Amino acid sequence: MTAKKGKNERAAMTQLAPFHKPPSSRAQPRRRSRLVRFLGVLGVSIVGGLLPAHAAEVRVAVASNFTAAIKALEPRFEEATGHDLRISTGSTGKLYAQIRNGAPFDAFLAADARRPRLLEEKGAAVTGSRFTYAVGRLVLWSPDPDRVRGKTTLAAGDFRHLAMANPRTAPYGLAARQALRSLDLWKDLRPRVVRGENIAQAHQYAASGAAELGLVALAQVSGPEAPGEGSRWVVSGDLHEPIRQQAVLLEQGARNAAARAFLDFLQGPEAREILADFGYDPGA
Repeated sequence: MTAKKGKNERAAMTQLAPFHKPPSSRAQPRRRSRLVRFLGVLGVSIVGGLLPAHAAEVRVAVASNFTAAIKALEPRFEEATGHDLRISTGSTGKLYAQIRNGAPFDAFLAADARRPRLLEEKGAAVTGSRFTYAVGRLVLWSPDPDRVRGKTTLAAGDFRHLAMANPRTAPYGLAARQALRSLDLWKDLRPRVVRGENIAQAHQYAASGAAELGLVALAQVSGPEAPGEGSRWVVSGDLHEPIRQQAVLLEQGARNAAARAFLDFLQGPEAREILADFGYDPGA
């Protein structure tokens, strides 16, 4: 009797035990798919957290003398901020005219202080945003290592052509004319002057041999990428007015966080160190 009862109880337990269906082969791929999607979203979130929340583009008008320096600054700025830097170069005078005519720039890096001030006065630039980012140096340069022997090279006059930028549109051209007048050489040398539209073109005239000498920006023959050959004389600063290069935030860039970030970067220690490599003196 007892044996029969035990047998019946085991039978009942067998009938009442819950049925556990093994997981189907279809469920496992769906779980893996959801896991992959989750990890993908997580990865994007992590990477996104390392970048600026609102990476943007800043369009900057840059004076020609600053071309090599701005190209050295570009990757450092973009790496530090995640913003994109778009550069347009030209003479300060021509860039100023373009800005006055509505060219789509967010910031202006001039080779003088006058044009940024005029833009501020005319309401085309943000009041209070103007600052001196560098003080430029003028240099008499030749690709010939034996050509330049100090300021006596100009007085000797044993050359046919002297390249310089147009004084009407380029601050470095104005400084070159002032220096020649201070040396009492402008009248004699004026017929030999070959004028470039901007300081970059003046440098090209000298580099190509179209002119034996060039009064150009020190930054064009200095810096990591500058050719080592040639001869030069750094023009004394007391022969011309200081070349105070100012930057200003334009009205079109007033609401552009990337533009403000770039101007902040330009005033920082990393940028100042790079500019010193190109022969610029620090701004005030």
